[in-house]
Amino acid sequence: MLNHLSEGPSSAPPLLLGPSLGTSYALWDKVAPELSTAHRVIRWDLPGHGGSPADLIGPGATVADLAGLVLALADSLGVERFAYAGVSLGGAVGLHLALHHPERVSSLAVICSSAHFNGAKPWQERAALVRAEGLAKLALSANDRWFTPGFTVPELVRDHRDADPEAYAACCDALAAFDLRDGLAGISVPTLLVAGRDDPATPPAHLREIADAVPGASLVEIPGASHLAPAERPEAVLTALRAHFGGDAKRGMAVRREVLGDAHVDRAQARQTPFTARFQDFISRYAWGEIWTDGTLSRRERSMITLTALVAHGHYEELAMHVRAARRNGLTPEEIGAVLLQTAVYCGVPAANSAFATAQRVLAEEEDGAGA
Repeated sequence: MLNHLSEGPSSAPPLLLGPSLGTSYALWDKVAPELSTAHRVIRWDLPGHGGSPADLIGPGATVADLAGLVLALADSLGVERFAYAGVSLGGAVGLHLALHHPERVSSLAVICSSAHFNGAKPWQERAALVRAEGLAKLALSANDRWFTPGFTVPELVRDHRDADPEAYAACCDALAAFDLRDGLAGISVPTLLVAGRDDPATPPAHLREIADAVPGASLVEIPGASHLAPAERPEAVLTALRAHFGGDAKRGMAVRREVLGDAHVDRAQARQTPFTARFQDFISRYAWGEIWTDGTLSRRERSMITLTALVAHGHYEELAMHVRAARRNGLTPEEIGAVLLQTAVYCGVPAANSAFATAQRVLAEEEDGAGA
């Protein structure tokens, strides 16, 4: 089984992160923790890299073999359908999964990768070199191949040097045999391509080729990034992945309407100005797109917590809105009353007194509307 690290709530949407050749899941150290606020992030090691056993693949391995190991990992974790992002060889695995197992992949990001890797010969030569001499010499050029001048991540260079030579060579075999150009038009999952503008291994043209062929795909180029963009420019990569995977604003707006009602949201949008637009987007992405969509708590429970917090801070106008939301989320008037009674103990009687007055008005309006 592939070595892996899981982060984030088990109830959150799964997101698998694939590494590049010569690295471990440490490639994602500056990105994965942030993504795990909204996803169940599962990052994995290639065979013979990091903590994965070397004997999971052998000479003549293919990207399909690696994809099979990823699916086996997902199965072992009870993950049926997942979003996926991968760098270089990890990105090739993602392309294979999206084309051949679209029922498993909900969304795809391919980072500093390609639908082909400049032909078989360079990889066959590298595989032969590594099998003969090991990785120590090759690791000396890692910084030049991976990063812009002056930048390095010593931990990743050490991963390169410490990888198992036979497993590394087998991964080279997989890259040598990989060419998915004829199948790109068959990829139907939402796809993002991320290119490092200074990447010598898979230049932006390789990512543009994929973006042009995959229906509906989009492309982001990151200045100042070479081949390992998640390590060198984590903020830019994180911004691109959040926008692509979360669909947080769109998903959040849907939840916002379900909880608060179309009329309220329509009024809020009608009042939106250029000055408030970023705040409205923030609410949709963060409050509604990440917090309210987390399945750890039910909407009923979230309504109870929200009512209590609003009473504690004296936000009675917001309280009225969330009393209505609590009714949509299934709370009865009696349950709302019980929540407010609880606030009398912990937030103070005057606060609860005002809260009861607000809630009574809202519930009376509801009754009047039902009788009309």
